[in-house]
Amino acid sequence: MGSGSLYRKLDWKLICYYLILVIIGWLNIFSSIHAENSALFDFSQRYGMHFIWMSISIAVAAAIIFLIPSRIYEASAWILYLLMILLLLAVLVVGVEIKGSRSWISFGGFNIQPAEFSKITTSLALASIMGKYGFEFTRRDCWIKAFATIGLPMLLILLEKETGSMLVYLGFLLVFYREGMSGWILLAGLFAILLFVLGLAVSPFVAMLVLTGCFLLMFFIRKGRPILAILVTALSVTLLAFLPKLLAIEAIAAKNHLPAEVWLAIAFGAAALVILVINLIARFKDSFIRNLMICYIIFTGFIFSVQFIFNNVLQDHQRARIEVLLGMKDDPKGVGYNVHQSLIAIGSGGMFGKGFMQGTQTRFDFVPEQTTDFIFCTIGEEWGFVGSLVVLTLYFLLLMRIINKAEQNGDAFTRIYGYCVASCLVMHILINICMTIGLMPVIGIPLPFLSYGGSSLLAFTILLFIFIRLDLDQWRYLKK
Repeated sequence: MGSGSLYRKLDWKLICYYLILVIIGWLNIFSSIHAENSALFDFSQRYGMHFIWMSISIAVAAAIIFLIPSRIYEASAWILYLLMILLLLAVLVVGVEIKGSRSWISFGGFNIQPAEFSKITTSLALASIMGKYGFEFTRRDCWIKAFATIGLPMLLILLEKETGSMLVYLGFLLVFYREGMSGWILLAGLFAILLFVLGLAVSPFVAMLVLTGCFLLMFFIRKGRPILAILVTALSVTLLAFLPKLLAIEAIAAKNHLPAEVWLAIAFGAAALVILVINLIARFKDSFIRNLMICYIIFTGFIFSVQFIFNNVLQDHQRARIEVLLGMKDDPKGVGYNVHQSLIAIGSGGMFGKGFMQGTQTRFDFVPEQTTDFIFCTIGEEWGFVGSLVVLTLYFLLLMRIINKAEQNGDAFTRIYGYCVASCLVMHILINICMTIGLMPVIGIPLPFLSYGGSSLLAFTILLFIFIRLDLDQWRYLKK
């Protein structure tokens, strides 16, 4: 098989999806900020600069496929990872602050964001460590190494105040799940989000009530009594719901200075500790009950730390955005302005949109950051529901193609790296679009291949085309 026929084995579908999305992004950047008699190739404007970055990215993609040996990625994965860690550390010292985030390095008139490229090196490092023979998530040393690999860059990116990029790293948990991590960890993460929202937007007592009810249900179901579990849980939650009123009785309130959630935590926390101790010293140990009690204690502590995290860890603009998202405050002219205008823009597009270059909300700057974080609202306004659905379909086809190719590949390094690529893209797409339509707080994260920005486009291109090149190698090996 000659080199020409070998490269016909390239995944041209993935490449086509990539090119279509990049062109759609470029045209929408032009549409959202063009003026009368604007030229598409005006390099003094963002759309002109974006074309330069598109050309650079495509040239880099070609180099990855045709020039750079694929074996270099596995051989140098940890070297690249450590170099990126040093670069992230350097950003904390010499980085420049842009829009409240100290995550940029400026040189020669260009601003580069290392956090975007750290996803590539972290993906390679994870593929290297998890692709080795003998790696199993049931082994403590294995999962500690995996979590440490994503934890270090997450910490550094968080110190740079780049919360959005840090959250993308949570997508690697999907890779861990594919490679053997317990699904309970993913469920625990979702449950923690639920408790955070309840503790913040409703009350800590309601969060404790939900926590206690869920764990009572799981405890009795484990004992093989599902009907009793439902009855006991329903009765217990109903009775406990009256605890705040009971403590508000004048005679009781005069002697009690603790809120209802504290009494709930004391009573059921103590019960959880007793059950945990009994389980540890029992002859026939039940690991499920043991882990359940440990989780109850941990989640109880988490509920009581929600206010501290919200008031002391999050920044002012992050708190304000979460308050608007959860309906704790209404501020359409302040913090909620971006999302409010974005929803107007998307809603005004209707079924088929206003037409290319006919959008008014985005073109006349009603929507801030319409070429970067809010590029999707330009698509919604000008192309309508149908156009938005086309873009989402392209993303879906791209992701499914990556996952299918990764699953079919016999090389563990390529498979795991492919899942890392898909996870990063999923997190970016999910967060950005949910942010645009008001389902998540605005945290400033680009839409892959569409948003303006040299760092993000180049990083996503490298991330994707390394996988395409690795996938091509299966044909090279088959030829031999």
